[in-house]
Amino acid sequence: MLQIFLLFFIVFNVYCEPETVRDNLDYFSYGNNEDVLKNLDIHVPKDEIVLRPQEVKDWPQQSLNVGQITAVSINSLGQPVIFHRAERVWDESTFNESNVYQNLDKGPIIEDTILVLDSHTGSVLHSWGAYAFYMPHGLTVDHHDNVWVTDVAKHQVFKYTPSNHKYPSLTIGEAFTAGYPYRRRVLLCMPTSVAIATTGEIFVADGYCNNQILKFNAAGTLLLTIPAFSDTLTLNLPHSVTLLEHLDVVCVADRENMRIVCPKAGLKSYIDIMEPATIIEDPTLGRVFAVASHSDIIYAVNGPTSQNIAVRGFTVNAVYGNILDTWEPATGFTNPHSLAVTRNGSHLYVTEIGPNKIWKFELTDVYDRK
Repeated sequence: MLQIFLLFFIVFNVYCEPETVRDNLDYFSYGNNEDVLKNLDIHVPKDEIVLRPQEVKDWPQQSLNVGQITAVSINSLGQPVIFHRAERVWDESTFNESNVYQNLDKGPIIEDTILVLDSHTGSVLHSWGAYAFYMPHGLTVDHHDNVWVTDVAKHQVFKYTPSNHKYPSLTIGEAFTAGYPYRRRVLLCMPTSVAIATTGEIFVADGYCNNQILKFNAAGTLLLTIPAFSDTLTLNLPHSVTLLEHLDVVCVADRENMRIVCPKAGLKSYIDIMEPATIIEDPTLGRVFAVASHSDIIYAVNGPTSQNIAVRGFTVNAVYGNILDTWEPATGFTNPHSLAVTRNGSHLYVTEIGPNKIWKFELTDVYDRK
């Protein structure tokens, strides 16, 4: 049994490239981009309300002076909370072929890496996270304002309560130890994102190396692996996750497969978890970097893929799996990395890792219904 596990680990423990613009030749060419977008099959029932993200101009009102903004989430007050890398950059020398972080001598980032912003002005209300992280990636604020973050250098997930931002109340994974969950020892390998159910169950995108979603109970005990060993579904760099609890699905930005995958989450029934995942594919999607959701809608952003595929945002119907709308700021996106929608569905935020920027959008009705 041990030999089988070791073989499995070696096969799937692939080397992970840094988050840089990939060679366009690595991706399929779909022809002229304008033709592709004109032919995009967007069917919207007349009685369906489609909210389009409209850029909020001159927000934030002043420069934040931050590094690569890898994640954004929204707290219970409607304030965006961002995770950034300060002066640190992930490049070809950051990890070796065994996914071991190579810059331990630099120590942790000495600046506050987590900033809470004013939703009206974008100014920093307060910040924390200095001397805690080495290579920030994902951040999620749950229903109780706990902050969950992933550090790809440390191969760990951390939970911080609202009353204690110095010491995590829960840690998943072992520091600087890349591995694979096996029996009672849960090792992660460059986890990218976290989603938290109202039940307290935890969904971790064990992203760059293990290519799976791990489901834990609130205490951090491993419950389920998606896809299961017997499943025909495969993921190729799950970069972001979002929960649609009313549909009992967890939707994944399956980045290098250039699609959105929504398997059953098993929150209501473990019988239904054997149902096939909903797979959302389209030639215009490209490499999907992030997903967020509100009601039956998934909002997504892609990243640089090829010169034929525009970098932009997508509005997707999670029930039918069709793209309802595409959107972007007036000057366009360059390298978006994450997005989040407010709990009341009124606004959307997108962050980039080059330029290091956060965008604010107001969700407005696309159609005139007079």
